[in-house]
Amino acid sequence: MNRIISTEFDAFWQGRGQQQEDKTLIAGVQEIIAAVRREGDSAVRRFALQFDKAAPETLELPPETIQAAGEHLKQTEPELAAALEVAAGHIRDFALRQKAQLVNFEYAAGPGLFTGQQVVPVQSAAVYVPAGRFPLISTVLMGLIPAAVAGVEERILSTPPLENGLPDTRIMAAAHLAGAGRVFAMGGAQAIAALALGTQTVPRVDVIVGPGNKYVAAAKRLLFGEVGIDLVAGPTDVLIIAEDAPDLIAADMLAQAEHDPDARARVLVPSSTLADHVVQRLEARLAGLPTASIAQASLDAGGLIIIYRSKEEAIRIANTIAPEHLELQVVDPDSWVSALRNYGSLFIGKYAVEALGDYTAGINHTLPTAGSARYTGGLSVRHFLKTLTTLRCTPGPGYDQACQAAERIAQAEGLMAHAASVLSRINP
Repeated sequence: MNRIISTEFDAFWQGRGQQQEDKTLIAGVQEIIAAVRREGDSAVRRFALQFDKAAPETLELPPETIQAAGEHLKQTEPELAAALEVAAGHIRDFALRQKAQLVNFEYAAGPGLFTGQQVVPVQSAAVYVPAGRFPLISTVLMGLIPAAVAGVEERILSTPPLENGLPDTRIMAAAHLAGAGRVFAMGGAQAIAALALGTQTVPRVDVIVGPGNKYVAAAKRLLFGEVGIDLVAGPTDVLIIAEDAPDLIAADMLAQAEHDPDARARVLVPSSTLADHVVQRLEARLAGLPTASIAQASLDAGGLIIIYRSKEEAIRIANTIAPEHLELQVVDPDSWVSALRNYGSLFIGKYAVEALGDYTAGINHTLPTAGSARYTGGLSVRHFLKTLTTLRCTPGPGYDQACQAAERIAQAEGLMAHAASVLSRINP
């Protein structure tokens, strides 16, 4: 694991926040998209045989299969079913509050000019849920519930099949709980292409959200424009700013590192002594961790301890890294908040453990990665809503003034038909 002092940070970090394009990967995903565009379902099944654990003859699952999975979970794993209900309630409440901030309005911009906004849900949306190393049950709730709160009519879940041709039972149960209208057993770049383009049996959707591997991310990026997306997710990451409690630091670093060897766990500490203690606690916790091999690979590849010299410097470094998850394990966390501006989610104080954000607190866990928190936030109800503008006018002096001003600007731009169109309203 790397350890640097803050004076070396800028040289160390330069270029590291940028995702490098894998041209071979991109070419492969382009071929998949082109095949799905030409052949539809047959291409999806062909690529499923190549990349997935099964290629179901029927991609869409019958509603009774999804309902049965929900009932099965309640009977066989009642504690998990109850935990999902808790998470779903918090996610729904948070999405409702987000939606309440996006309202319809109309106001008088000037005499005779009334401008407004209509907040309208997209008609259809798909949530992609990976099921590789770990089945991301919680991601089902994080995507489908905000879509439902937004008012999306057609809500689709797409997730890879297992060997039996069906998705993970717990993913299907979560889909039932979250109100999925339709569920498709398909994964990878071929699933994204099918949802973006439409096939014989897969409907074309307006928006695709949810995380995935690098092939899924590449497909979303390449198809953006033909379909709306939430964001292009890269490897997950956390940055912890800490002043003490090395065991808590180690616990939270490992919670991130166990996702994937490409996951990035980083910490900012004020002294080399605390850095040493963090390393010791990491080693101790790794010894009993079932996912130790993954976490160790992650720490070896990209684990980072930065020793900062001042609060101001720590804030600057955090804003430069722009982490997906930013934890404040400091004595007075509230005094740091206003200066921190680049993060997917902020976890304020030692009790705000990042795993709560992943599961049950209600905030979304699909967040910007690889430094993209510099310019965007995470998945929310707004990804399923369009803010559409309106204009209503009544004749009068104020209207005439606005038309005359518009005519002058149109002439300055050389767009004479624009000018004539405006003038025709006041000089018929």
